[in-house]
Amino acid sequence: MPISTSKGKRPTLKLFSIPSKSHCQLFSAKPSPTAQHLNESPAPQLRHRDGTCSQESISNFEGPPISDTIFRDSRKLGTYRRGDSTFYSLIEYHAKYGDFRSLEMVLEQMKRDKRAFLEKNFILIFRACGKANLPRKAIELFDRMVDEFQCKQTVKSFNSVLNVIIQQGLYRHALEFYDYVINKKKNISPNVLTFNLMIKALCKSGWVSRAVDLFREMPILKCDPDVFTYCTLMDGLCKDNRIEDAVALLDEMQIEGCSPTPATFNVLINGLCKKGDLARAAKLLDNMFLKGCTPNEVTYNTLIHGLCLKGKLDRAVSLLSRMLSNKLIPNDVTYGTIISGLVKQGRAVDGVHVLMAMEERGYRANEYGYSALISGLFREGKSEEALKLWGKMIEKGCKPNTVVYSALIDGLCREGKPYEAEEFLFQMINVGYKANAFTYSSLIRGFFQVGKSDKAILLWKEMAEKDCKDNEVCYSVLIHGLCKDGKLKDALMIWKHVLAKGLTPDTVAYSSMIHGLCNAGLIEQGLDLFNEMLYRLLSPVIRQLTEKYPRVTTYKIDINKGGLENALSKLNIHSVPTLHFFQDGDKASEVIGADVQRLKDTMEALYK
Repeated sequence: MPISTSKGKRPTLKLFSIPSKSHCQLFSAKPSPTAQHLNESPAPQLRHRDGTCSQESISNFEGPPISDTIFRDSRKLGTYRRGDSTFYSLIEYHAKYGDFRSLEMVLEQMKRDKRAFLEKNFILIFRACGKANLPRKAIELFDRMVDEFQCKQTVKSFNSVLNVIIQQGLYRHALEFYDYVINKKKNISPNVLTFNLMIKALCKSGWVSRAVDLFREMPILKCDPDVFTYCTLMDGLCKDNRIEDAVALLDEMQIEGCSPTPATFNVLINGLCKKGDLARAAKLLDNMFLKGCTPNEVTYNTLIHGLCLKGKLDRAVSLLSRMLSNKLIPNDVTYGTIISGLVKQGRAVDGVHVLMAMEERGYRANEYGYSALISGLFREGKSEEALKLWGKMIEKGCKPNTVVYSALIDGLCREGKPYEAEEFLFQMINVGYKANAFTYSSLIRGFFQVGKSDKAILLWKEMAEKDCKDNEVCYSVLIHGLCKDGKLKDALMIWKHVLAKGLTPDTVAYSSMIHGLCNAGLIEQGLDLFNEMLYRLLSPVIRQLTEKYPRVTTYKIDINKGGLENALSKLNIHSVPTLHFFQDGDKASEVIGADVQRLKDTMEALYK
């Protein structure tokens, strides 16, 4: 099935005239008939060898000794005549360092000596313009090659300049340059590299259909596409959500006798994985072997990542084993994705097996893999396995960082062992790592759990002394612990502190305060805070709705969809029918009268 081309009018590639803002004259002050049509940002600063910058060409550049003797003491050389190779070496040297002033001197000397200018000399300078982020200067020099230097332009020099423009991300300008030279001047015939560059520029510009059109013109111009042409166009089609066209292009490619490479399959597998079509992606992997094309690391990593994101961990692990048996090395992202996925599924032990298998094959796990596994093991109640893994990590010479220490501290606190966790905090600080808000929040929660609220408060004060920035989570832990411990006055003090800092309490903090107020018999205050919680946490949802549906004057929103289900369940309130909001979305108008009374009656009954 041939891929579809654009049905509408192809984009017009007009040249437009905007004066150059650059003051850096390169090789000639004569205006360029091509470059004057292309608009770009001002020429960037060029660097001297000493690191200083200038908006103009480098002037204090020390050229090689030979340049001084040739240009200033040529009489001492007697009858020696400089050859083309000498000038080429000088151009190569100065181009390497971006010394455009010296390059200008070399070209002027060649003109005085009536030397023949070779195209390869200009290609060196074009590349230097690319490195110096000066595409306009490359275009200007290209335009003067024939008239000023009597050097014939070919597709080689044209492609060199075109590549410079594309490397700068000036895709529209690249299309204009192509249109001017190929379609208007008609003195150069494009080759396969030209088409590859143009298809890349069109795809990057979002004109994928135009790229397909250009691809279809290649046979007419007696230019056969190569594997890079197909790969570039497939990538553009995939990113344009035209997966079927990209897959069809693979079949067409093989019919035309162009053998796909691993990179070709990788583009399609990546596109299918992003679309969620993992079955076809896996089938493509099998087809690679049938076509005699061996998958590489990128192939496996891409498919494994896609399987993990879809929760198909068993297939991902199986594919990982297959990858390792083919002596291919997964990257950190692949291992991290598999381990993280297993932990999320409550399979931290399987994650440890993956990590061990990985290290047996000589691949060293990083700190983030250990952190995810240690956290997962603690959450699954496997504290002994978590501590064993910690010991193995130390034995293997993998130094724990703040992330791993924090995971261990959090796990021990969840096990009701905050004092042991505090020992690791001291160890962490002694080896030079700084505890963060998560580390302290875990410890504070741990001490509250064992009834040591005074110690928890001391840790919070210690945070401030050590310049550790607290956050909403830390305050939420404090408020929850104090309210649970019956210290409503202290909790209210922390609450005011949170609001004074401009922070927004989360649902845990709100529900803890509401619970504390109601336990103290302050039902009215608890209900007021409940209404405030609804307003604060639901107003962003309302604002989005008003922007999306500006003519609708009233909205009914299930509060559970506003992320409040957890907060309400903590209050044993599982159902509040609806809330009505006015169009402006700035505040809730009111909860329906019957609902308000029903909610109040429920709360009073709960906290009698």
